[in-house]
Amino acid sequence: MAYISEKPGIGIRLLPTARKTSSPVRSARKHKAARGDGTFSYGLPLLVLFFLLWEIAPRLGWLNPIFFPPLSDVCRSWIGLAESGVLAKHIGISLQRAAIGFGLATVVAVPLGFLMGRYSLFEKISDLLVQTLRNTSQFALLPVFILLLGIGEASKIAITFYSSVFFLLVNTISGVKAVDPLLLKAARSMGTSDLDLFRKVILPASIPSIVAGARLAVKSSIFAVIGAEMLAAKSGLGYLIQQSQLMMETGDMYAGILTMTLIGLIVNYLLVWFERWATSWMGQSDTSPH
Repeated sequence: MAYISEKPGIGIRLLPTARKTSSPVRSARKHKAARGDGTFSYGLPLLVLFFLLWEIAPRLGWLNPIFFPPLSDVCRSWIGLAESGVLAKHIGISLQRAAIGFGLATVVAVPLGFLMGRYSLFEKISDLLVQTLRNTSQFALLPVFILLLGIGEASKIAITFYSSVFFLLVNTISGVKAVDPLLLKAARSMGTSDLDLFRKVILPASIPSIVAGARLAVKSSIFAVIGAEMLAAKSGLGYLIQQSQLMMETGDMYAGILTMTLIGLIVNYLLVWFERWATSWMGQSDTSPH
């Protein structure tokens, strides 16, 4: 194992360090993983209690079952929607809209974030415009998107893009700026090109921050597309929820809400898994022979 040393006149070099019996980084990662695994088991009883109260409260008259049906009724409605194919149709449409908007946001935000995080002059020029747009509510702009793009797919994808792009952008900038300057100097001293510096140093070190932004962006994109579908759509989960509420089919309405929640949880944990996989290299040096 080695560390970077910088002395006047001799540049940056790697010096050997003493053998360590344990790595603080590896221990911290193990603790984080153990804590993440334990969170689910500790939180499960409270979640079960919540669902139990959901079942009992309407049956005991604590809540009006017309407006808040028991969980078992919601589950029956969900099964009915699933068997008829209606639920799968609306899920597919909503996910397609959210995925396109999120994908476009990733294509735009990540490269722009690398430029703003790496080149201070570019950041100074573009930061005011970015902050102005970032602090404008996407839902306030939804009527503008509808007027400009119509009530078709374009306006829904646009609002989804707008709602997710700034989470990715800000976190990418933070990730690039957090890269250890000594790593950059060491790479430069070995004649690393700008492309290799980005590919081998900046990008891997920025992945945790980018994935954290992606988790927020995915949630925001799903919320945005649901909101857009409630206002101007004839398909999608938002439309299903809105129409069920208007028709007083509250079982279907809550089934749509639970489906949206389940999708958000699945996507969130997939991103958590991706972050662990993409950053697994951080602990490899601790297990390699010294």
